[in-house]
Amino acid sequence: MTFTKKIILTGSSGQIGQSFVNHLSNSKNDYYVYALDKKKSKNNKKNIQNVEIDITKEDEVVDFFSSINELYGLVNNAGIGVFTPFLSRTLEEFKKVLDVNLVGTFLMSREAIKIMIEAKFGKIINIGSIYGVNSSDYRIYGESGRNNSEVYSMSKSGIIMLSKYLATHFASDNIQINTISPGGLERNQAQGFIEKYNIKNPTGRMGSPNDLLPALDFLLNEQNEYINGENIIVDGGFTKW
Repeated sequence: MTFTKKIILTGSSGQIGQSFVNHLSNSKNDYYVYALDKKKSKNNKKNIQNVEIDITKEDEVVDFFSSINELYGLVNNAGIGVFTPFLSRTLEEFKKVLDVNLVGTFLMSREAIKIMIEAKFGKIINIGSIYGVNSSDYRIYGESGRNNSEVYSMSKSGIIMLSKYLATHFASDNIQINTISPGGLERNQAQGFIEKYNIKNPTGRMGSPNDLLPALDFLLNEQNEYINGENIIVDGGFTKW
């Protein structure tokens, strides 16, 4: 079987990344997935190629793209956070989050767009966050130890703006660049935090990676030729009040 639509996905071993890889590899759209992560994943399907790469290293990114001659889409999913209090923030922590979330997205997008311009086709999806749009509500975190950080919010806000910038500058090359911004995803958080989050969410629950899949499919669809630069918030209505 020939898989005709090649997609690069960064952060393939994370909570969202694993869900995306499984979904895309099982799709009927003939996707071939380059599953990128700092530590090589263990996917073994014929239409998945596991790639060990540090996307914050320009030479590694350029070297990877030198082996790619065609590309349908890029999903910039890799991202990290830090949970120590702001007044204890170290410069090393601050720079590391920006390196992965912003520098990595920049490098991957730059090299992908070079290929997409030649083909006059391409789709890039960046993963933002509701905390790139709204400030986190410290009242729901309590003593959970998982408080959202200022630098994470800064990085996700930057990703949303990067998507808008690139969308406007490369739309004439038939490249659509959009953002998906998830709300909180449930993953072994403190029960007190989950309860407070659920009360604040009109839908009454935290999200799961599966809640992001319809938006992913929608933005990757070939028929999507006119939705560009958008930030699709998938949060159950959390940010609406």
